[in-house]
Amino acid sequence: MGPIELLHMSVFSQSFSPCGRFLAAGNNYGEIALFSLSAALSPDATAISQKPVLTFTAHEGPVFSLLSTDCQLLSAGNGEISAWSWTELIKKNVKPVWTKRPNYKSSLEIPEINSMVVSSRDNSLIVGGGDNNIHILDLEHGVFKSALQGHSDYIHCVTVREREGEILSGGEDGAVRIWDCRTGQSVHCIEVYKYEACARPQYGKWISCLTTDSDWMLCGGGPSLSLWHLRSLSPTSIFPLSGCQRHASFHQDMILAVGEGAFVSHCLLGGEVKAQIPCTPQSLNTLQLNTNSSEHRVLTVGGSSDHIDVFTNLSYRAFSLSF
Repeated sequence: MGPIELLHMSVFSQSFSPCGRFLAAGNNYGEIALFSLSAALSPDATAISQKPVLTFTAHEGPVFSLLSTDCQLLSAGNGEISAWSWTELIKKNVKPVWTKRPNYKSSLEIPEINSMVVSSRDNSLIVGGGDNNIHILDLEHGVFKSALQGHSDYIHCVTVREREGEILSGGEDGAVRIWDCRTGQSVHCIEVYKYEACARPQYGKWISCLTTDSDWMLCGGGPSLSLWHLRSLSPTSIFPLSGCQRHASFHQDMILAVGEGAFVSHCLLGGEVKAQIPCTPQSLNTLQLNTNSSEHRVLTVGGSSDHIDVFTNLSYRAFSLSF
């Protein structure tokens, strides 16, 4: 890849291997790179340790979403999902186990897939993207079993509440919808931009990030990043972060968020921004915490750069991996 391509690279997605020793990252050119965390974190690490052990083209369009199951890496590009065996990737064998396409209305449309999450309750993959629908893939039988319709514009993010049997989705239409997994019906629709405390008309109404932790939901995008209590369906904290947030995560007693701006924001649940830690990319798309391995416990963030920043301690960037 030439210097021009590297200059215009964006990292959209990341996923750690089940063993926690490898990180997969997807970029805007349809490539997936595999990094060895054990090599990069070793005391004898060199510049080569921060380069991929494997890079391959997985899709024609950008890799907007990556996800790991017990033994596979799932990647989503324009209109399709591929599964790769982690064991084979680590041996540098690049061949998808399967590639599937949701049942789109016409064969002409190729909507991008923006977000995927696994529901362990019934071993299904929940997929949200450009055709405004949520598609549910039965991972055991390899068939798409249903589509949830309700959003009026494309879907940016999906997440699940396993215990309650609910799927949550956020989209360009400004709505967060809560779906009942059993019936496939939308049981609640929260239009975040209609709440004065959250609204930021100058940025728009779209919801770009969404995550839950038991009875709490975190969402943001055009509207300010906000924490909601799902029983009362009301916002309890609004975070005064500038720009649109693209990825947020609960971590211990705080919230980590990334978006426009070259930093990771550390927020307290009460709404206070505790710290903003500088990063290499000028704008960030993805943050991941490695909980799969205690000896490789790191935070990695990626965005508008060919570099992925690695934090061994949340208060400063330790080093960067690069494509």
